[in-house]
Amino acid sequence: MSSGEVSKLLEEKLLSFKPGSLIRGRVVRVSEGEVIIDIGYKSEGCALLEEFKREKNTIAPGQEVDVVVESLDPDANGLIPLSKEKADVLVNWEKIENYFQQDIPVEGYIFQRVKGGFRVDIGVVAFLPGSQTDIRPLTNPSEYVGMNSFFKIIKIDSTRKNVVVSRRKYLEDAKEQRKRELLRSLERGQLVKATVRNIVDYGAFLEIEAGLMGLLHLNDMSWGRLSHPSQILSVGDQIEVVVLDVNLEKQVVSFGLKQKTPNPWETVAEKYPVGSLVEGKVVNITDYGAFIKIEEGVEGLLHISELSWTGRVKHPSEVLATGDVLTLKVIDIKQEEQKISFSLRQTEPNPWPEIVKRYPVGSVVSGKVYHLTDFGAFVELEKGIDGLLHISNISSREIKHPSEVLRKGQKIEVLILNIDPENKRISLGLKQLGEPGTTKGEDESNNQENLSGDEQGSS
Repeated sequence: MSSGEVSKLLEEKLLSFKPGSLIRGRVVRVSEGEVIIDIGYKSEGCALLEEFKREKNTIAPGQEVDVVVESLDPDANGLIPLSKEKADVLVNWEKIENYFQQDIPVEGYIFQRVKGGFRVDIGVVAFLPGSQTDIRPLTNPSEYVGMNSFFKIIKIDSTRKNVVVSRRKYLEDAKEQRKRELLRSLERGQLVKATVRNIVDYGAFLEIEAGLMGLLHLNDMSWGRLSHPSQILSVGDQIEVVVLDVNLEKQVVSFGLKQKTPNPWETVAEKYPVGSLVEGKVVNITDYGAFIKIEEGVEGLLHISELSWTGRVKHPSEVLATGDVLTLKVIDIKQEEQKISFSLRQTEPNPWPEIVKRYPVGSVVSGKVYHLTDFGAFVELEKGIDGLLHISNISSREIKHPSEVLRKGQKIEVLILNIDPENKRISLGLKQLGEPGTTKGEDESNNQENLSGDEQGSS
């Protein structure tokens, strides 16, 4: 190439230099705060080091960089003012607009804290509001300066070349995506580790990972009886649970804890056949009986009618207390309904065949009045054995209440009218013996103050 042609090309190149031009140059040297660049012009150019955000610690002589000519008038040092930041905008703006249109995360570098947020290099300089920096509240904003991360572009002004980004939205979207992926990976019967995040009356909410929450229902916590989840769980507990169900559409998962072990009711009939004796612990007492635990997850009912052969028990708490350990007889099993029934009285011989022999119908026996009611009096024949003296069988004359003839504690002779051993009932008669009277020489009521009608009625 002739010298004339070279001169012509140089002249054309020089003519192309004008403020706002995007050109490529080569780094000559890096000084404190400045980068000196050979741009093929009459003078070298100079760009501020702070505009090389990500390259600030790696920029070195010989590297090629894109810059924008700010002015053709040299500064005091004879250098052409250049801008790396404006060059980045020109080079990367189209890419940034595409990312925004397609909602694609963009990688960036937080390089400066400013009022209300941060400046971020994403190829162009973008603004990151403080409220969009993280999912959690900002307690130490300075810790984010120097951080590499991904961001979602949430606002763009093509005219002013302004960009607003959100790291928070990227984190939330990424978290949601991980939740969906995790849900798709879960299978029924799978064991997963979880953390108890909240406890309510009907169960506990567990978090496995990626913020995925699921419900462990109270009914799926134990094969045994639970009245509240707090009996076995606390917030913060780390537990292993079984995945029971996954709903991808609603993003809902349910867990089970008791399903980690076999259902003890599947072998109850084999382990505790009807007629066998078992040992159990009283765990709850009600008006109609007591619930007995014979192993973890297996509880049954000891009905009040199965406490005693004599039928004198008015409430289970008269003979039982929570925590008592008893030997019981299994009298019924409904395996599908998970019900088992016990008897305490059947662990001892039935006394009623002997009672029938000791108190034959037609015999006259002595007894003590221990309770008065509107319909009659209960007379104790011996400890644990009593009979009913109906009001119609007290006196041959008409009376309105047994207290007109009898007093509590009074000893009397009565006639055995009937015995029903199956229902544990003995019917007594007094008028059949003639005029009511006491046994010879004994009337315990003589040593007591007369009881009021109210006391008799409530005794």
